Parts: sequence; C-alpha cells; structure tokens
Amino acid sequence: MKPMTTTSSEKPRLRVALVQLNPTIGDFNGNLQMIRDSFGRAREAGAELVVYSELTIPGYPPKDLLEREGFVSANLVALSQLAPTLRGAVAVVGFVDRPLEPTAVGRRLRNAAAVIADGQVVSVHHKALLPTYDVFDEGRWFEPAHQVTVARACGRTLGISICEDIWNDPDFWPHRLYAHDPIAELVGQGAEVLINISASPFDLGKRHLRPRMLAAQARKHHRPLVFVNQLGGQDELLFDGHSLVINATGEVRAEAREFAEDLLVVDIDVATGEVHPVLPPPSERDHGTDEAAALAALTLGTRDYARRCGFSTAVVGLSGGIDSALVAAVAARALGPAHVWGISMPSRYSSRGSLDDARVLAERLGIHYEVIPIEGPFTAFLETLTPAFRGKAPDTTEENLQARIRGAILMALSNKHGHLVLSTGNKSELAVGYCTLYGDMVGGLAVIADVPKTMVYRLAAEVNREREIIPQATIDKPPSAELRPDQKDQDSLPPYDVLDRLIEAIVERGLDAVALRAEGYDPRLVSEVTRMVRANEYKRRQAAPGLKLTSKAFGAGRRIPVAQGWRG
Repeated sequence: MKPMTTTSSEKPRLRVALVQLNPTIGDFNGNLQMIRDSFGRAREAGAELVVYSELTIPGYPPKDLLEREGFVSANLVALSQLAPTLRGAVAVVGFVDRPLEPTAVGRRLRNAAAVIADGQVVSVHHKALLPTYDVFDEGRWFEPAHQVTVARACGRTLGISICEDIWNDPDFWPHRLYAHDPIAELVGQGAEVLINISASPFDLGKRHLRPRMLAAQARKHHRPLVFVNQLGGQDELLFDGHSLVINATGEVRAEAREFAEDLLVVDIDVATGEVHPVLPPPSERDHGTDEAAALAALTLGTRDYARRCGFSTAVVGLSGGIDSALVAAVAARALGPAHVWGISMPSRYSSRGSLDDARVLAERLGIHYEVIPIEGPFTAFLETLTPAFRGKAPDTTEENLQARIRGAILMALSNKHGHLVLSTGNKSELAVGYCTLYGDMVGGLAVIADVPKTMVYRLAAEVNREREIIPQATIDKPPSAELRPDQKDQDSLPPYDVLDRLIEAIVERGLDAVALRAEGYDPRLVSEVTRMVRANEYKRRQAAPGLKLTSKAFGAGRRIPVAQGWRG
C-alpha cells in the first residue's frame, strides 16, 4: 500500500491525544468528569484530535446491564450532556448506541464510537466484529456493523475501528474467526490514519502479542495507527492501558504507561506516516519483566475491585506460607499498609517457624497483625462430632475442619469491621482441588487464583527485588497446609513444576489425555491430574472471583459443566 499524499489545503501534521482512563461501569457522572478533565488537558497540549477507549461513557464490560433500558438510556443521556462541553478539538468517545429506527431483525444495541466536533456528534461508527470467546460475550448484547465507514474530521479521513475489528488480519493470523477485515475496508475507503479504540484485557501473553499485531497492521497498510486502550480492574478482568502510536512502517513511536492513567500526545505527519512524540517527551521506555507487570496487574485489580465494591480495608489469613505472604504484599501495595489486617490462626499443627514468618512479614509490610488461635474451637468441633464420627478413622475431614474454622473467623472479622476478605489459593491448588470449600476458599476476591504455584515464587522474588519483605524462610521451606503432623504438599501432589506444566496444557491449551500422553507425560500422572481437574469443577464454581493473568483462567472464560460424563 502506498503512503497517502497531502493536498495543499491540508496541514501536514495532525496533533493527536490518546487519553488512557480508568472508567467505572455505570458511574456516568464520574466517567464524564474524567473525560471532560482530560479533554481540557489535551487541549492545553494543542491536541486537534482527542481519542478515548471503547465504551468510555458506560465502562467496559457492562454485561447484562445492557439488558436494562434505564442503563442504556443513561448512557445516551450522558453522551448528549458530554458533547456540548467538548469544543476546540475533535473527540472520539466510546458509547452504547441504540439506533432510533431499529430493524425488525437482530439485536437493538451497537458497540459504538461517537465523533464529536464543535459540541455535536457528527458521526457514529459501529463495531463490526463481536468476540464471543473466552471472557467475551458481545454477541449476546450487540448487533455487528454490516459495513464500516470512515470519518471526516480535522480535515482528514480517519479509519475508526473498535477493539476486535483490528484483530482479524488474514496475513497475521493463521486461523481467523471472521470472514471480513474491517481495517482493510477502511483503508480501501481512503483512511489516512487508523484509530482503534479498545478495552483489551491484559494477560501475560497478550502483553507481547498485541504490539506485534498492531505493528503488522500499520506496516501492511502503510498507515500510522493510534491504539487507545482502557485501564483498570473490572471484576476478574484487568486492563493494562499501554496505549500505542505506531508509524506507517510498523515502529512503535509512543507508548502510554502500563497500569496507570496517562495522556499521550503526538504529531502525526500524514504524508509520510511518521509519528513525533510531544507529551511526554521521547524517552527510552523500560518495559520491565513479566513478573513486574503481573505484580502491577494484581495490585491494580485488587485496588479497583475493593474500591468499586465499597471496601477500604482488607483482611488476609497469614499462614506463614508463600501464598498468603504474596497476597498480603499485593494488598499492602493496593490499599496501603494501614488498611490491611493480617490474621494468624495457629492450630496444634502450626510450626513455630510459620508463626514467626507471618509476624515478620506483617512487620515488614507495616500491616496490622493479630493472632487468633483456633485450638479451642477445633477441640470443641472434634468433641461435638465424636458421636457422629464413631467408628471412622481421622482423615481429611478433621483437616478441613481447621480450614473452615479459619474461614469462619475471617468472615466474622469482615462482618464486624467491614473488611474485604482476600482468599489466598493459587491456580495450581484450585485446578486440582487442593483447597477447602467454605474454608481457605472463603473471601470476596481471589487475588492469585490465576497464578500457578511456580509463578508465585517468581512474584515473591519480584516483591523482594529491592529488599527482603517476604522472609526467605517462607520462600525456602517446602509448601505445607500444616493440617496434620509433618504434612507437605508434595505428599498429595506431583512436584509443582511438573503439575503446573500439566495444568497449563489442560486449562490454557485445552489438551486432553490422549494429547498429553503424546507429549510424553506419564500416563498415570495424566490420568490422575485430569481426574482431579475434572472432579473439582464444583469447587471452583463456588470460589470468589479471581483476577485473570493468563490466557485461560478459571472463571467466566472457562465454561465447563459441573455434572458431566466426559472423561477425556
């Protein structure tokens, strides 16, 4: 594709502001205020075009709130209130459109972008490709655009697309989900600059894939590309921001921050397709490690979940183990140490080392710390149940009693003091059911539910990168639930490095037992692990929402029947 030429009546450069915000679903007043404030800052920087993310006005994803007429109407009222206040530059803002003359066939709503100029909506552009895989279900609410159209603004022809529309390049993907390519259609209509407004959730693989995919689109069509992404945590989903501007040869020329609100201003030379950063000034950007990004993602997700659910404080059960240590460290970062309570609940099986490690961790984090022994209630439960257990040898029932007593204590503290209970189970445990329903699984948010055990250790190392916060003894000792004498996780489970590879293959890649054996895994191990993953679906269905870090997490994006007969 040849570069565009500029006529004598057109300015050679277009100043564009990318506004990376953290909208709250349904907080129309708050979202409008953020848009207006940021628009003013963009204008002060000389921006002619100010671009926001997908569904900026209602927040993303609104899910079944879209089935409520009042929600959709409030979003349209908000757009009508916003438009007259945006003057002096053109804005592209995401909203939910309800056409005035709906057709007799199809869904009545559209995922849309409004182009606002001189205080009026001058054009509306609908999303053409609606994802219905993994965590997405947009076909449930929206009708796709049957054709896309360019926008005329700032004296330019703009190719405005919405999120998924740009994820279908036939030259990039070996297998495509959709028959047509909206980006190629926009270029065919004369688009000089490609603009994609997105709410693209974070995962560790996408962190590297998304910039490559966007660069391939810019290079293929020889057009500069502006990508504006949402920021923030919305239930289990994490949005990293990391908005980008890419020149016509596929080079990333400006980047917004990851996991933070940002304003990025660039000059685009439309004739050459080159991009010149304006605000902030050009600099070498340190992308950091995946571990640093994961820790930032969990921190943002915990902070947003707590504040949007009305919590300012959190409580964590501190066992002295690495999982609860990591969750406490994330909570302290997210909410501030003064707003986190760490509770140690020792039993007759708790080691002195674990108690010391929990106390040292709390001191280093600066969080509140309290010890509430469970020996009394545990003894009372055993005495109460002795007649009902007559003739039965002790087993996991007694072990689970301890976990359930601890869960009851944490929930009591939540009820009394208004704390958010953060559960501490990792992905490896949830996968195979190495957790107690109504015990250590209680809570309002499962912070590390999508963090495999081997990654827990890497994130702990990241927490300790500058100084030792999580005690080294916690990291070094063999993992144990400490629910019976000398208990070790590896008494019941394969080594975590082996188990995590198997879980990744089963959950994220979707391999069955036949494929796993073909990859060289021990057949007996495959049979046992696949059995455990399958058998514990009912537990995961009752777990707290878990923050999503990998390409496939337990939760909304994995819809496996609880009652089923498949044994593959």
